[in-house]
Amino acid sequence: MGVSSLTERVLELLASGQATTRTELAALLGAAPSTVSFAVGQLMTHGLVAEVGTLSSTGGRPRKVLRLGGSDGYAVAAELGGMHAHVGVVHPGGGLTDVSTVPFATADGPEAALPGLTDTLEGLADRHGRGLLRGVGLSLPGPVDVDSGVVTLPSRMPGWNRFPVRDWLEDRFGVPAAVENDANCMAVGEHTVQPAERRQSIMVKSGTAIGAGVIADGRLYRGGSGAAGEITHVRVEAAQDTPCSCGNTGCLETVASGAALVRILRERGLDVTSTEDVVRLSRDADPEATRAVRQAGRYLGMVLAANVQFFNPDAVYLGGILSTLEPFVAAVRSQLYEGCHPLVTEHLVIERASLGADAGLVGAGQFALQRALAQALEAVTGAHLSPAGTAHLSPGGNHSSSPGNHTRAGDRHP
Repeated sequence: MGVSSLTERVLELLASGQATTRTELAALLGAAPSTVSFAVGQLMTHGLVAEVGTLSSTGGRPRKVLRLGGSDGYAVAAELGGMHAHVGVVHPGGGLTDVSTVPFATADGPEAALPGLTDTLEGLADRHGRGLLRGVGLSLPGPVDVDSGVVTLPSRMPGWNRFPVRDWLEDRFGVPAAVENDANCMAVGEHTVQPAERRQSIMVKSGTAIGAGVIADGRLYRGGSGAAGEITHVRVEAAQDTPCSCGNTGCLETVASGAALVRILRERGLDVTSTEDVVRLSRDADPEATRAVRQAGRYLGMVLAANVQFFNPDAVYLGGILSTLEPFVAAVRSQLYEGCHPLVTEHLVIERASLGADAGLVGAGQFALQRALAQALEAVTGAHLSPAGTAHLSPGGNHSSSPGNHTRAGDRHP
């Protein structure tokens, strides 16, 4: 690992809260302590890392605690849905505060919808101190070209195609902005708070639409063209010739998404207009809704089983509003155990995202903080970090510390 790459990884580990000392950095990076100390020294020289005290030790010398320089800073973040946006303040290490849900009409297009959202985010920034704002993160329910910061050919975001979202935000706030797909944000946010040994995972978002984010060797995996995790358009036999929003037929989305469940239950005579209606009926033990939800979980599990069998992850995390329904989760889990070899599932963790509906918000904020760090490093050292590098987060850790009384996101669901 080169010096610039090592320096980048040190920043990532400190930003995510995984490491707080040189000893922890050396262990996670597999690097010599002297090499890590040199990289830390370089970052301290430029003010990007600081020492804030010592940790008590059971033996040997006390260990000096490291933090990001100016880590009293924060990012404001939003996760967009069809009619609402989830907003909050994200701190280094994954701490989350000031979480709320506000109206947001995605279908009105970016120029009409974004100003109201940014007014809300600016209110959060004013409350926490504009001078400490480091970045703005936005999680979008569609494919994102990370290099250019635009949405590309979204199926449920009319008027957003190729709109320069990231540039628009940076002009408005005057700080670095990060724009990312919602499933990737959820994958990164959840990974930040999971045990460090879970270095391979798949996060699945099951809401009105379906998406997945992949963590490989502790980092977000994008694939060759940025489309890794695009399971929603995998063809499934049960979907037959049902038309999909992508223009094809027989995609997983047409039988396993919230939108599909609305269509299926309406065809069966039930009065439903949204995924939330489906969830409500299932929670009320409506037999038709529960049966449809369980079947959707089976279809998702079938597609996931092939991916799990191939990738052999440590964990599969389920997020999105459908993951709040036990029949859905149980069906996915059952299908994975049935469809995968025992060696693959022997130690596989299959569970709901511990951050619940806030996983994407934490991830969007982490992306923004990473982008701000990358720009700061480039400004003071001349070292250029690629957009792919800034988008990667380090292995998560369930012992991450957050400044002040920041809390881990609770069980709020969209």
